[in-house]
Amino acid sequence: MEHTETLRALGLFDSRVPRYTSYPTAAAFAPDTGASFQRHALERLDPSEPVSVYMHIPFCERLCWFCACHTQGTKTLGPVESYIEALEAELEMVRGIIPNGLKMGRLHWGGGTPTILPPELIHRLSESIRRVFPPAQEFEFSVEIDPTMVDRAKIEALASEGMNRASIGIQDFHPEVQKAIGRLQPFETTRACVEDLRAAGIASLNTDLVYGLPHQSLARIEDTIEKVLTFIPDRVALFGYAHVPWVSKRQKLIDEEALPDDLARYHLATRAGELFVAAGLTAIGIDHFARPADTLTAALEAGRLRRNFQGYTTDTCSTLIGLGASSISHFSEGYVQNAPATAAYQQRIASGVFPGARGYQLSPEDQLRARAIEELMCRFAVDLDDLSQEFGSDAQKLLPCLTEMATRFAPFASLTGKRIGIAPEGRPLTRMIASVLDQHVPEGVRYSRAS
Repeated sequence: MEHTETLRALGLFDSRVPRYTSYPTAAAFAPDTGASFQRHALERLDPSEPVSVYMHIPFCERLCWFCACHTQGTKTLGPVESYIEALEAELEMVRGIIPNGLKMGRLHWGGGTPTILPPELIHRLSESIRRVFPPAQEFEFSVEIDPTMVDRAKIEALASEGMNRASIGIQDFHPEVQKAIGRLQPFETTRACVEDLRAAGIASLNTDLVYGLPHQSLARIEDTIEKVLTFIPDRVALFGYAHVPWVSKRQKLIDEEALPDDLARYHLATRAGELFVAAGLTAIGIDHFARPADTLTAALEAGRLRRNFQGYTTDTCSTLIGLGASSISHFSEGYVQNAPATAAYQQRIASGVFPGARGYQLSPEDQLRARAIEELMCRFAVDLDDLSQEFGSDAQKLLPCLTEMATRFAPFASLTGKRIGIAPEGRPLTRMIASVLDQHVPEGVRYSRAS
């Protein structure tokens, strides 16, 4: 805590910066890179290299107020079934142009609430995906699980389709905090979900927590973490709540007066990290923790840790294919996002048009800066000589950026030769330090708090 005032002086509690799960961020995407680019990139994929596939299910029976994802509420399965039909049609469009023999190394179902699907739709969607993307030998299938929207039958259906990693959304277990964010989820309900997952043979368990929520306190987050640790999770993601009501209108339901200030957010994150490390988990990047035996820890130690739209990952696939409304695909040439609104997405599919609505084509310099940012986010260091092995002499162009980092963020960032490193005490500044490399900050865009 003795570094708090230095961090304040460096702007930690005043700044808003991207999370850098991509570079450039989605704020730089434009409609001139859309369906035609999407089609071209899919046609040019190398069938010898497995791809990752992300499937977005935007529906929820309840809309949590803190969430800023592209979701919509429904109390019936009618809209969900129509959406599955659109997904199947998109998959067939993709199958018609990708090269033969392309396999899937990773599959992730996100949302929204993927577990809103009943068993019959789980089987149907899984079969549709596998017709287009047969699993590679090394295959991981992960699903975001809402414990209040899942039962044993759904879990068994997912397990039978190959799910081997479950990611459970928790956020906070205190009833007052849950009420304030519109997400009532008793500890007993979550524990029963974990027990059902274990009984179904799902050995790998992720849990998601959020700090900076209304009415959160050190005592309450400590109690939540104590409960979470009883599940013996393999990984924990600890995200800072991004209060962006100008982006997500439902967040206007949250009482801003009940939100902890920036200093309190910092103390919440710091205390949570201390507790996870004390429990034997390894700190991964800025906001993840993992068991020593988990593959995420192994990736960190081997220098293979990566960062994408799901956060820190062991995924080494160079291509991510996003399916469904608002999904983002990442190709070697750039990014493309499907139409965000479900109705617009379905309309494009019904018209036989690829759903890519906006994106960004990467230049060689973008690719260099993206890798440097990822190095900072994953390893808290960038070595230009190492980058030169991939990018040649162009990597040396970043030396002025590294010099600026060391000047602006001393004493926490230091430059030795052509290598910048971030001290452990300065790691809360990592996103701010990475932003020195960012050449794509559109005017008027407001990002989430750096703290």
